[in-house]
Amino acid sequence: MTADSGPGMPGAAGGLVRHIPVLAAAAVDYLNVRDDGLYIDGTFGAGGYTRLILARANCRVIGIDRDQTAIARGMDMVAEFGGRLTLIEDEFSALEQAAGGQAVDGVVLDLGVSSMQLDTAARGFSFRLDGPLDMRMGGAGPTAADVIARVSERDLADIIYLLGEERRARAVARAIVGARPVATTKQLADIVASVVHAKPGDIHPATRTFQALRLFVNDELGELARALVAAERVLRPGGRLVVVSFHSLEDRMVKAFLAARSGPRAGSRHRPAVSAVPASFAILTKRPVTADHGEIAANPRARSAKLRAAERTAAPAHSGDGPLLPDLPSLDDVMRGGRR
Repeated sequence: MTADSGPGMPGAAGGLVRHIPVLAAAAVDYLNVRDDGLYIDGTFGAGGYTRLILARANCRVIGIDRDQTAIARGMDMVAEFGGRLTLIEDEFSALEQAAGGQAVDGVVLDLGVSSMQLDTAARGFSFRLDGPLDMRMGGAGPTAADVIARVSERDLADIIYLLGEERRARAVARAIVGARPVATTKQLADIVASVVHAKPGDIHPATRTFQALRLFVNDELGELARALVAAERVLRPGGRLVVVSFHSLEDRMVKAFLAARSGPRAGSRHRPAVSAVPASFAILTKRPVTADHGEIAANPRARSAKLRAAERTAAPAHSGDGPLLPDLPSLDDVMRGGRR
């Protein structure tokens, strides 16, 4: 996928931009692709990463995408690579089930929303293209318009603040609730712009609110947390996990997960060291890999991308959940009328 409406990304949620996979060469390098290997591309999108993996070696790829349009477009690639590519329409947190009991040699996750989704007005992702306020990556479940129609002002403010990192979240939530029903992307963008006033050169005023609603509607952080745990279980010793993220929320989750899985935290005079649990991952990127000037010039959406990679050890998968998630109501809670 590609970067979308993120902080520090001027104009990132609009405009017709050809899909260019971000940090693709680095991602495939870190996967250490080899002949006879099995790899999972958990965010297939337009197939950019998958194509590079299959070109690198005589290997197999399982591509996963919850967007049925992406799966349909990818069928030509299935035929092109003669049985080395399998496509599955599902959420990428289901990667363990997609592997069907096979240990895999690499998992790559390219988070965010794709250019094809942004550039299709009817999908409702972009504030620059007027369309229905949908934002669903798949075809099921409540739309962003449904959420806005049902959510309380307090919960909406929390969603916008925690998932969009919008400092004026309370004012934005108040304006949205006061203007209900909100049915189109332009209507929502205009409401937010009436409250959030950007200076020349800043990102669009609605950027963070659109990001927050998209993340919430698709449970993207929950998906990421579950996918990281699933990748830990499905990777064979020596297998690689590569994650490309575009928002600080996602990157912090990946960083925290890998830190927790790569060894015990050091103790202090106030808190003794945690008893050692064998590390299930060895971190390969001490600092996140970012795009160089050339890639950013060719694809401005690469500006905020960060790649982290780790190699699976022979230790058992850790027990317990993945990274902690923001304290927000669930989508089901919102549609039932509030938190339970």
